[in-house]
Amino acid sequence: MNLVDVHCHLNHNLFKPDLDQVLERAKKAGLKAILCSGVNPAANKEVLALAETDPLIKVSLGIYPIDALGLAEAEIGLPRQVVPINLAQEFKFMEKHKAQVIAIGEVGMDFHWADKGKTYQQQADNFRRIIKFALKLKKPMVIHSRKAEKECLEILEQEIKDKEIPVVNHCFSGKKNLIKKAAELGHYFSIPPNILRSHSFQTLVRMVDLKQLLTETDAPYLSPFPEQRNEPAFVVETIKKIAEIKELSEKEVAEQIWLNYEKVFVNH
Repeated sequence: MNLVDVHCHLNHNLFKPDLDQVLERAKKAGLKAILCSGVNPAANKEVLALAETDPLIKVSLGIYPIDALGLAEAEIGLPRQVVPINLAQEFKFMEKHKAQVIAIGEVGMDFHWADKGKTYQQQADNFRRIIKFALKLKKPMVIHSRKAEKECLEILEQEIKDKEIPVVNHCFSGKKNLIKKAAELGHYFSIPPNILRSHSFQTLVRMVDLKQLLTETDAPYLSPFPEQRNEPAFVVETIKKIAEIKELSEKEVAEQIWLNYEKVFVNH
């Protein structure tokens, strides 16, 4: 089976001691592509450098909504962004490396870490600029929409006409009506391995056609196993759970998700 992880953070400090073994386990599990996502200028440089070390690693350059505002979270094991990102400057950097980049992300809006009342307008303006840039590069987008699912969908619907570029909703936690809306817009959803414990991801998988699903890990976060670091090899757990929910074989699920990956990130 050809497996894929369309969103993770292999440049996280938790992978520094044993990244070679992590990649080895991923290859043994059947992964043929791991999309590593940047979140800010420093992280984007790290992701590009990582991709040079192993052809399994693919590049997604991102501007995390909180980092774009310069609202650094607590120490999280990734490069910290303590001043607002100069979007024009980062766009130039991304354009310079567009041959290596297969997606723009993670990008979007976040009202978990940022106050909606204080930051909505700035986040919305940044997001619109990033969407226009992704359209210019003709690259698919990987969307972060924590506590901002409705707002992200509204802006995506306004800015992207006729499915010009593919949209992947990473770890989408919106309500059923928003899942339905995103699916009708032709969006894809990437499902992490903690679907084993998450009823909301299980519901999403029941609602959405397999042709619009992808597998991710968000590693080192969202592990299927309590107290254990997540890693790309664990997409196998997502495949198993999707197969169970859809009443299909693991092989059928894996094959369709690989086709989805190629459609979104390779042949779009």
